[in-house]
Amino acid sequence: MIAPDELARSPAVWGLAVGQTLGYACLYYVFGALILTWQADLGWSKAALALGPTLAVLIAAPLAPVMGRLVDRGYGAWLLTGGAAFGALALLTLGRIESHWQYLSAWAMIGVAQSACLYEVSFAFLVRRLGPDARAAIVRITLIGGFAGTLAFPAGALLSDAFGWRGAVSIAALVMIFVLVPVQGWAVFRLRRDAPVGTAESEAADRIAVSNALRRPAFWALGAALAAISLDHWLLVQFMVPILTDQGHSVGFAVTIAALIGPAQVAGRLVLLTIEKTLSTGRAMLIALAGLSIATGLLMFAGVTPWLAVIFGIMHGGAIGSMTILRPVVIQAVLGQAGYGAIAGFIQIGPLLAGAAAPILGATLLAGPGIGGVFAFSLALSGAALC
Repeated sequence: MIAPDELARSPAVWGLAVGQTLGYACLYYVFGALILTWQADLGWSKAALALGPTLAVLIAAPLAPVMGRLVDRGYGAWLLTGGAAFGALALLTLGRIESHWQYLSAWAMIGVAQSACLYEVSFAFLVRRLGPDARAAIVRITLIGGFAGTLAFPAGALLSDAFGWRGAVSIAALVMIFVLVPVQGWAVFRLRRDAPVGTAESEAADRIAVSNALRRPAFWALGAALAAISLDHWLLVQFMVPILTDQGHSVGFAVTIAALIGPAQVAGRLVLLTIEKTLSTGRAMLIALAGLSIATGLLMFAGVTPWLAVIFGIMHGGAIGSMTILRPVVIQAVLGQAGYGAIAGFIQIGPLLAGAAAPILGATLLAGPGIGGVFAFSLALSGAALC
């Protein structure tokens, strides 16, 4: 057996990080990378195309507790491998659609794959296998995973120019089959073999743990806080360009600030990696939540002082990047490890649905009270999460 702290820094964890990066690039960022090509070729509106990823989220959300319970039962490695294979099949289906209902059907399949093989299942798997040492492994996975968009957007543009969008989607499916599935499969089954995990809790014990968690105010407080964070993040990120242009900035400046948030997430995770042994999880989470509120306050005045927008991008991205790592560790610390997968799955329903609602809510706020309403709502969300 290998000690959990050594496993958290092992090649298998880096292999899982590669798998998660490719999974997000192929199953999540494919929409943003190819939407303009789809619109030009298929002639559908952006709203009609956006129904696809929205449907995927609406399917993934209720499946989250189911997948978590399967992880609790010891099937995490099979989910992460089989889910990736099913995701490849979903992409092959997407590459052959001709009608809108076929397009939505393919995205429904993608939603199932997302629920089975991306961050939440991998985090639950690591928490079950490594216990308190899962935080170090999660840092490494999200550190590499932060480059999924950096990989997906240029790759999508190059492949669609060379082979058309159908060819690009088919190549993504082949990458999942011949790269992601073998690498992620090797990583998770290696961790499954080497992690010194004892006999899994009985199904009855896990159900009791979940039932007890659902009755605790801490469960609902954590769920509400994480949903507020998700809504706040996607509300600002998805409407960053119109917000900044409404403040008088150029489109180029607005796009630069929006693009800054991704690298800032990686930077936030790097900082957390360097201080992982000196800063407690609870204190780190409070600092990240305070950073979200301060960042929004700075953005409010970016129309007068442009460099405040730059600081906003760094602070907001760094805080969100840190929260990706801290979320599963905080859930474990507050609610315990028994039944963790199912508990984390239930908590994740709120953030997923909040992210799906962000585009509609943001458009409504901008059309009504304007960016002032967006800022007020953002401050209320981040403040509520901190409280």
